[in-house]
This record gives sequence, structure tokens and C-alpha cells, in this order.
Amino acid sequence: MLRTAVLTGALAILLPAAASAEVELSFYGGIQSAPHSDVFTSGADGYPSNTRVKWEGKSFDAPPYYGIRATYWASETFGYGLDFTHTKVYSDDESREGTPYEVLEFTDGLNTLTANAYRRFQPMRGFTPYVGAGVGLAIPHVEVSNGATSTAEYQITGPAATVLAGASYDINDRMSVFGEYKFTYSQNEADLDGGGTLSTDIITNALNVGVSFSF
Repeated sequence: MLRTAVLTGALAILLPAAASAEVELSFYGGIQSAPHSDVFTSGADGYPSNTRVKWEGKSFDAPPYYGIRATYWASETFGYGLDFTHTKVYSDDESREGTPYEVLEFTDGLNTLTANAYRRFQPMRGFTPYVGAGVGLAIPHVEVSNGATSTAEYQITGPAATVLAGASYDINDRMSVFGEYKFTYSQNEADLDGGGTLSTDIITNALNVGVSFSF
């Protein structure tokens, strides 16, 4: 339902402009990873106050990593739009060893929704380079358990920001393929069942490939 709402909202914003400019819908997947981060809890009985966590991406495990993007190109060089990314992070076994955590992950996504601006450049040998950046919200599915209490729900946990760079290649007038690097930072403060909060700042690095359709 979250993904459907995002795509419907993006279309409602962007499609009325299609008559006068280019609207582009993009779908992508790829490989994403996340470096270690500290996980803090406050007012949460049965959880450690600070745990250093090594995250695993497992991009191709169900549910897989993917993204949906809607862009309104106001000119040949400038565009803006919405980008929903379904990122995932799992704490590894070693990070949980010796702690009360039985589950510590954001795997039905460490989802982010950002409003982005893009700049594309003159094509070079058929490839069109572009860069982009944006800010928005982290909307993860928080999955935390210590055996006595368990949290498993979507929450808005804080701000998110992203930057990306890549290149696209036109297949025809309406369809193109692209590859890019995408960096995303999110601040996450989640409410835990049983009381208290869990917070962590997570960085993800992704190599994406995808397809775009222009209208």
C-alpha cells in the first residue's frame, strides 16, 4: 500500500505537466550495502543502551532492493520529482551475539521517500550523464525483538537525504536504460513496543541499473 500511494501521488503531481514537458517514470534495482553504525536505545527495558552493528544488505533476498522514480523535466537540462527507494539492512549474527537482540533489522525496507532535483548534461557517444540530490523522509519497517517484546511496523523515523550520479542511454524516443551510483543518509528514531526508543543513523551505498519510460 505504501508503494502504491507513493507512485499514485507522484503521477498526480507530474502527469498534468506532460503536455508541455517530459515526464519520466523510472524503475531500478541493484546492489546496496551499509557501513557499520551505532544503535542507541533510551527508556527501553531489556535492550542495551549502545550497540555497534554491522549491517548486511542482502539486496537480492526477498523482498529485494528496488526503487521507483518519477521525474518532471522542465527543460533539457533541469528536472525534479519524487524518488521512493526500498533499501534493506540486517544486523549480522556477530553484532547481536552477547546482546538481548533476537531481531534487529529494517528489511521490509529501510524505505526513503525524497524530493529530488536533477541536472543532465549534453550526450556523449549516446550516453547522457546526470547528477541529482534531494531530501525527504525515512519510512522504515522497524523489526526489533528481544524475545520479551517485539516491534514490527512501519514508522516515520526521521529525515533522509540522497545524492546520485549516473548516465542514461536512449533505446528509442520513449524508453531508456541507465546506471548510477546512489548515496543515501537517514536518521532513524523508532518507537519500541513496551516503551522507549531505538535510534541509529544509517548510510547506504547503491549501484543501480534501471529502465525509464518518457511521456
